[in-house]
Formats: sequence, structure tokens, C-alpha cells
Amino acid sequence: MLRTPDELYRLETNAQAGEVVPVLVHTLQGMMDAGHAGALVASHLLSSLPSERLATFDADQLIDYRSRRPTMTFESTGWVGYDAPEIVVDLMRDTAGAPFLLLHGAEPDLQWERFTQAVVEIVQKFGVRTTIGVHGIPMGVPHTRPTTVTAHATRPDLVAGHPAVFGTIQVPGSAGAHLEFRLGQQGHDALGFAANVPHYLTQTDYPQAAAELIRQVGRRAGLTIPVGELDAAAHEVTAAIDRQVAQSEEIGAVVEALEQQFDAFVGSDGRSGLLAEPTQIPTADEIGAEFEAFLAERARGDGSEPDEGAPSL
Repeated sequence: MLRTPDELYRLETNAQAGEVVPVLVHTLQGMMDAGHAGALVASHLLSSLPSERLATFDADQLIDYRSRRPTMTFESTGWVGYDAPEIVVDLMRDTAGAPFLLLHGAEPDLQWERFTQAVVEIVQKFGVRTTIGVHGIPMGVPHTRPTTVTAHATRPDLVAGHPAVFGTIQVPGSAGAHLEFRLGQQGHDALGFAANVPHYLTQTDYPQAAAELIRQVGRRAGLTIPVGELDAAAHEVTAAIDRQVAQSEEIGAVVEALEQQFDAFVGSDGRSGLLAEPTQIPTADEIGAEFEAFLAERARGDGSEPDEGAPSL
């Protein structure tokens, strides 16, 4: 029997009135979110703006628990907690009261076509005119320069003013990218911003990326969203990274090379300057190995430890 998309989600009672909401922002956590940029966007929006639950998807139909096992808590003699995955849509309001939707939670493993069509139904039901996806991608950029973004859209004019960093490439797909693609095929305006996160910081929280993503969303969607807390966190993260870099000439040289590459890109019309050249710039694994070797040598020499809570390069 054919299952319809609307069987994948439940609309809350307060959503039946059908308020027109012009923008949907989405960030689904799966394979790619360098610096946890998209996750930080979602958590910041939910903690700083008023929200109410609009729709809940049936995660049991969409998540492969064997590939991404939810966390359970065991105490003494029994199980006391289960961190159930969620895929939800919340109705948000910016500081001026303007409404927008936020689709967030776990990226579906299964039934992408049906899930996408379910989101399209919600888009149509609430009169959404623009959808915007956000996440982070690793890039050969230094943490000492302003965060840049890679923009993409269903129509070029939606991201006018953003440089085309890539040519034609093939990459593993994501539910967010699939949603943007299908929305474009159906005539909807959809775009995305990927924050370019230093490839040596992909596994740590990088709040400066989240702050820039929110700024991009605010400019494109006409929303007023505070980013002061993220900027403050970004300042602390940068200071911690700088302290670590200052303790190793080798790591400092890598960062300096990335700075030169970044500055050359900003000062030219080149298209590939943001991408690390493997013959010139070490890979993220090489940087990490060098940093681990430096810490081991430092520990043997004076027994000191790196800054507590500092990001690992």
C-alpha cells in the first residue's frame, strides 16, 4: 500500500490555523556539519527566541538506529534514560516578532523522497516563499580571518554577490541538499549557506561560523536575530586557539600559510583560492598529528597540560 507523505509527520493543534510564514530555515544533523555550525545555529535560535512546536516527524520511520545509535543512560542496575532522536519544525519569532519556521533535528537516513515531499507540503501549507539551509563545511581557511560562506541556490540571482568557489563537482548527498534540489524542481525558491570552517577545527564547536550563518539568514530573509552570545563565545574560542598556535612553530607556520592563501584569494578574482592546495598546505590529519606530537613532547619536557577546555587542533 502506498504511504502518503503526510503520514510521516503530525501537526500540532495550534498549527491548524495556518498562519502565513514566509521563511523556513533548516539544519539537519548528519554526516557533514563542520564546526557544528548548523547545530549551533539551531541551539542558539531556540535559546534566544520564542518558539512553539509546529510539526513532529515520525523518527522511527526515518532513522536507521544501527548506523546512528541513540544514547541510553545506565545507572547501577538498570536503564534510566533514552535520548530519542527528533526531527521537528518549530514556529520561531525574531526580536521584531516576524515569524519563520525552523526544521531541525537528526538528518533522515531513510525515505528521502517521501520526507522531502512532506516538507514541501508544510512549505505550501504555511505559505513559505523561501527556504534556507545552513551547515558548516571544512575548508582551507585560517581561524584568524573573518568567516566566509559558500552560497548555493535554485536560481543564481538568489545568491548574487557571493563568489562561485566551486566548478562542477560530485559529493555525497544530504537530506538538506536533496530538499533544496527538489524544491527547485517544483518552482520554489531555496538556497543554502555553508560556513567555511578551518579544516583543522572541524570536530570542535566553532561559534564564529554559526554567527556568520545567522547573519546571512537575517540579511536574506529580513529577520532580526541577535548573535551577541555567539560572538562572545567566538572570541573565547579564538583566544584559546591562538594560545595553542603560539606554542608551536610548526602549527604557526601552517596557519601563516593559510593566511597568505586566504589574503591572495580576497585580493584577486581567482575562484579556487579558498581551497587548500594539497601540495602547499598540510591536510587536517597532518595538522592534527603535528599538534598531538607537540603536546606529547611538551608533556615529556615539563609535565604541563594544554589549556583546559581549549579546542584541539
